[in-house]
Amino acid sequence: MSRYWSAVVHGLTPYVPGEQPKLPDLIKLNTNENPYGPSPKVLAALQKECADTLRLYPDPTADKLKQAIADYYGIARNQIFVGNGSDEVLAHVFQALLKHERPILFPDITYSFYPVYCGLYGIEYKEVPLDEAFQIRIDDYLKPDAGKNGGIVFPNPNAPTGSALPLSEIERLLKANPDSVVVIDEAYVDFGAESAIALINRYPNVLVTQSLSKSRALAGLRIGLAIGHPDLIEALERVKDSFNSYPLDRFAQAGAAAAFEDRAYFEEKRNAVIQSREALVAKLKKLGFEILPSAANFVFVRHPKHDAVKLAAALRERSIIVRHFKHARINQFLRITVGTDKQCAALVAAMSEILA
Repeated sequence: MSRYWSAVVHGLTPYVPGEQPKLPDLIKLNTNENPYGPSPKVLAALQKECADTLRLYPDPTADKLKQAIADYYGIARNQIFVGNGSDEVLAHVFQALLKHERPILFPDITYSFYPVYCGLYGIEYKEVPLDEAFQIRIDDYLKPDAGKNGGIVFPNPNAPTGSALPLSEIERLLKANPDSVVVIDEAYVDFGAESAIALINRYPNVLVTQSLSKSRALAGLRIGLAIGHPDLIEALERVKDSFNSYPLDRFAQAGAAAAFEDRAYFEEKRNAVIQSREALVAKLKKLGFEILPSAANFVFVRHPKHDAVKLAAALRERSIIVRHFKHARINQFLRITVGTDKQCAALVAAMSEILA
């Protein structure tokens, strides 16, 4: 604490990112990184940017990248916003579209950055509990006391649970909240969920955010995007240009555009992760684990006879790290990133040894 800090800083409880340890021979299954590298076309695009042009500022409007996204999804460029990772995009969303006099709504178990943004921007919020099966229940957002809200935000699939809502449920929520922005955070959507991008031309109040960190293996480049009605995108652009006119550098823009253009590589690697996830789920169930349905590149598991903290510690002793959350409702769960088949096999072998 310092007397030079502002009142805002004194009151903040910052987000805690996943651990990035510097240990040899580590099997790192704690931060949902893609186990496969980015497309070779991405690497070629990055190498091409190593040129004298680095003395020049990047394109502040990221037109080439926006066009690649527009071509991929069949939408217009003025329906797209890009930023320095989906965390920055979400930060702008909270400030531009969710800062109203009424509280916003999000699940009680969800991406823990949401309450951090609310604290940073002075936004009131209400947490809506997941049901007994740890699922988002849309009816809970339609109750009279949910009523007038300043907006709604949640991941689909949810994090850290991995469970996904069908598009029909999201549409039901949009119809019931025509005066509020509904933000669908789709960081993990490519691993088995339906994207709400299909709804943006019918509902002006839906905004979809995505990340290139997971399914396109570009966590190191920090690229995020938002897709929605041009009016929503304009609000984000106004905030961005009042904060940082050049959020994406030349490497990020070139690499992200190439990632969207290489559809074959994207499909191959995301399908590989999905297949590995299903195989991992089957093996962990044989060991007695309870596993929530996952449409993400991770699984959320607990064992009825073993403490989650002790399991995580025992795995660490074997150079395997997973993620544990201290939230009261989920403190017996572990979130395990889906790695390569070799990494998953090592995890299962370690678990078998620990449980024995």
